[in-house]
Amino acid sequence: MTNETIAKALKNWIPFRLFKDGEEDCCRWLSLGDEKFSEPFFDETILKCWKFSSNSSMYRPVSNLDVLAGWSQQIQSIPPTAFIFHVSRCGSTLIAQLLGLNPANIVLSEVPFFDELLRHGHKNKAMQTLLPCLKAAMKLYGAKRDEKNKHLFIKTDSWHIHFYKQLRELYPEVPFILLYRKPDEVMRSQQKRRGTQAVRGLIDPTIFNFDKDEIAGLSMEEYMAKVLESYFAAFIDILQNDKLAVPVNYNLGAISIIKKIAAVTGTVLQEDEIEAMKQRSGFHGKYPGEVFKEQAVDTLAPGYMDKAFELYNVVEGLQTSL
Repeated sequence: MTNETIAKALKNWIPFRLFKDGEEDCCRWLSLGDEKFSEPFFDETILKCWKFSSNSSMYRPVSNLDVLAGWSQQIQSIPPTAFIFHVSRCGSTLIAQLLGLNPANIVLSEVPFFDELLRHGHKNKAMQTLLPCLKAAMKLYGAKRDEKNKHLFIKTDSWHIHFYKQLRELYPEVPFILLYRKPDEVMRSQQKRRGTQAVRGLIDPTIFNFDKDEIAGLSMEEYMAKVLESYFAAFIDILQNDKLAVPVNYNLGAISIIKKIAAVTGTVLQEDEIEAMKQRSGFHGKYPGEVFKEQAVDTLAPGYMDKAFELYNVVEGLQTSL
C-alpha cells in the first residue's frame, strides 16, 4: 500500500484495545466517525463510538502492534503541547474540559490504550520495546482531524507519574504539568467515590514501588494515603531535576491554572474563551450538568496521613521557590 492509501485508510481510526494473539501483541481498532474528544474521560468517547456500524460489525479490524510505528508516520498529527500529571481529585478533569472548549486544542483525557501499553510494558519487563508503540499511538490519537487543531494536551492517569522516566524519554522538550492538592481533600473525594488507584489490587503495587508485605492488612484509607505518598515523592524527585516540570496547586482555582498552563506552553487565550471557561468551571468536572459544590475539610487528618502531608509541604516549598 502507498503512504497515501494508508493515510486515507487510517482517517478517524485509532487503536483502542491491546490483546494477545498467542505470543503476539495485537490491538483492536475503533472508528471515531465525526466524534470529538469532548467527554470528561476517553472511555466515554469510546462508548459513544459503538453506535457506528463500522464498530458494531462482527468483523472488527485488528492489527499487529508493531505496525503502529510505521503507520503513524503516514498521518498529519499534532505533537504534544503538554502532559498533565495529577494526584487524582485535584481538578485535572475540569482543566481538561476547559482546555477542550477551544477547537484548536485536542485534549486526550486518561486514554485507556495508553494505560494498557504502559502497564503491559511494566508487567512484562518490555517497556523499551513498547515505547515506540506508545509514541506512535499518541501520534495516531493526535491526528489533525480539523484544520483548527493546533495543540495537543494529554492528561494522564494519576499513576502514570511513575512512568515519568519513560514519558520524558519520549518527549524531552515537552512541559510536564504536575497538578496536586492537599492530601485530606483528595482522601475525602476518594472516600465518596474511589478511583482505580484507591483500591488495593486493581493496579500492580510495584508500579507504586510498594512491597506486597508493606501494604498487606492496610485499610482502604491507609492504602490510599500510601498511594498519595508515592505521588508526592515522585513529584519532589521530578521537580528537583526537571526544569520543564511545573507544579500547580489546585487551590489556585481553575482559571488561574489554565492561565499558568497557557503561559508555560505559549498558548494564547482570548477573552471570550476565558469567559466560556468561567461559565464551565461552575459545574462539576466529571458531571458537566451538575453545579459544583464543595465544602472545606474541617476535621483533623488522621495520623496515617502525616507522611503524605509532609511530602505535600515539600512540594509546596518547591512550587513557591520556582
